[in-house]
Amino acid sequence: MKYIKGVNTAVRSDSPSFRVGLTSDFGTRGKGLLDAALAALLHPLPGVQYELMPDTDGVATAAVLDRYDAVIALDYRFPAACFQGLQRLALISRWGAGYDSVDIPASTNAGVLVAITPDSVAGPVAEGILALIFSLAKNLPALDRNSRAGRWWQDPPRNINVRGRVLGSVGTGNIATEMFRMARALGFGRLLAYSRRKKMPEARSLGVELTDLDTVLSESDFVTINCPLTEHTRGMIGARELSLLRPTAYLINTARGPIVDEAALLAVLRERKIAGAGLDVFEQEPMSARHPLSELDNVILTAHRIAKSEECSRDTSVSACRSVLAVYRQEAPRFLANPEVLEHPRVHARLSGSASGAAR
Repeated sequence: MKYIKGVNTAVRSDSPSFRVGLTSDFGTRGKGLLDAALAALLHPLPGVQYELMPDTDGVATAAVLDRYDAVIALDYRFPAACFQGLQRLALISRWGAGYDSVDIPASTNAGVLVAITPDSVAGPVAEGILALIFSLAKNLPALDRNSRAGRWWQDPPRNINVRGRVLGSVGTGNIATEMFRMARALGFGRLLAYSRRKKMPEARSLGVELTDLDTVLSESDFVTINCPLTEHTRGMIGARELSLLRPTAYLINTARGPIVDEAALLAVLRERKIAGAGLDVFEQEPMSARHPLSELDNVILTAHRIAKSEECSRDTSVSACRSVLAVYRQEAPRFLANPEVLEHPRVHARLSGSASGAAR
């Protein structure tokens, strides 16, 4: 067995029949993230090669993608054009739970599986949401500023308890479910949730009321955004929706920035029409250092890092590699962003072992 020098890159000495590409940002911003998972899960497999892909400026191309059977992707974008004419690629395994960077209809039409890692991020993101809720409720930024400035006895503008308050979620997926599971022990008075799918298997056992969007917005003390970014959710929380929030309410967004109209949110925060916000995600990332949001004292900004932890990074890498391992074994990955792709003839052939380039 032979290693090629370089980050996250290894090749077995036997002739590889199953090639795995790692988007080039794993060699820069994500350096070292995958090393342990690759070594444990993929390196021992006969006929497997994994390597950093050529740098194509953060946007995948069909010419590069079709060198591989599977791709593990960090922050690369996969537009519709990159799926045209693909013959070999079977899987894009996204390092993370979001999949708005991938054109899902195009990937499905091309017969390419898109896997995500919700099993690794639900707990850390739920913890992050609660951290923001407590930071806002106890006004930790103001307390910190006062303490550093020697204003020892000066009370912050507002300091409340969460017990008895109403916690609402826009979205009813894994993260919302885990958030409500953690929140039950904290004494919230009501738990409200909205989703277009109107599904949440654990709602009854967790005491969650499934209701409409306007009710969640108008009756919650803490409104949390927990839905994916799709054509239906982009901009869904706009000026009208924000006007429904109570003047004492807080908005927490750890999902995707474009779900909330940032200009409208900035306006209600400036005018103190809501009490504050905790934002981990933004319309443009990275956010400019001179962004107007950074000038407000009723906002906590966490640069898309609220869930970042050693455990989350480790488990996300393992989950992403497990999806590759499933396809290598000619099985469907557990967490698919496009489950409808399983009906595609290419996928049927690939998972049955009859497609060109399939493992073994």
